[in-house]
Amino acid sequence: MSTTKEYLSFLSEQLSSLDGISFRPMMGEYLIYYHDKTAAYVCDGRLLVRPTPSAVRLLPDAEYDSMTAGGRKKLLRVDNIDNKELLAELFEAMYDELPQPKKHK
Repeated sequence: MSTTKEYLSFLSEQLSSLDGISFRPMMGEYLIYYHDKTAAYVCDGRLLVRPTPSAVRLLPDAEYDSMTAGGRKKLLRVDNIDNKELLAELFEAMYDELPQPKKHK
C-alpha cells in the first residue's frame, strides 16, 4: 500500500510550524528534508525517522521498522502524528544529529 495524497497532506500540515521542511518523491514514496538534511521517510502510509539519540529519547516506545519488507535499514516508526508539538520537537532535536547532505559531483 503506497502513501496516499491525503496522508501526505495531513503530515505536511502537521509539520507546517517548522521552517525548512520539504517533501521529495522517491520511487513512489517520499523523503522529508529538514533544512536540506534527510530527516524522515514516508512509506506505505507510515512516518519513519532516523533513530538518532534524540529520536530514541523522544519516542521511547516507538517500534523499529524498515522502508520495505525485509529491508535492512531500521528506522523508528512515529505512530502519533496527531501531536504537532511532538513532531516539531522531534525534528528540531534530530537536526544536529542528522548526517550532512552528500555533495553531488
